[in-house]
Amino acid sequence: MKRLIAILLLAATPVMAVLPDEVLDDPVLESRARELSKDLRCLVCRNESIDESNAELARDLRLLVRERLVAGDTDAQAIAFIVDRYGEYVLLNPKTTGSNMLLWAAGPLALLLALGAAGFYLRRRASAPAVNAGGLSPEEEARLKEILED
Repeated sequence: MKRLIAILLLAATPVMAVLPDEVLDDPVLESRARELSKDLRCLVCRNESIDESNAELARDLRLLVRERLVAGDTDAQAIAFIVDRYGEYVLLNPKTTGSNMLLWAAGPLALLLALGAAGFYLRRRASAPAVNAGGLSPEEEARLKEILED
């Protein structure tokens, strides 16, 4: 029973895709590389970081990050190098500047627009005159009696 529990606990832990041959000898550089890898998107897996992905491209990006750090780049320089090469899509949390500001603002703006349209509709509906509030006309009542008698 204890073995089963141990196996289930091990299976529940997150599995990192970093292979042993990728790990740097310097623990400080390795921890920096791991932190940077958590913020970079795997271009194959979409919403997975390169730290979690098993794709070949993610491995190449992890190695590229480590190469840049070993070469002496700061964290910002390493990220800038990868963004220059692959575009801003590689960032899991894109910057809120420039043309991305429109994308960040589009959701709240659409919500405000929808709330405004709903308020306008409800206000117009409340002030509209009631349609056919007097019931059936005599001709309609006669026709209804005729239909019901058949």
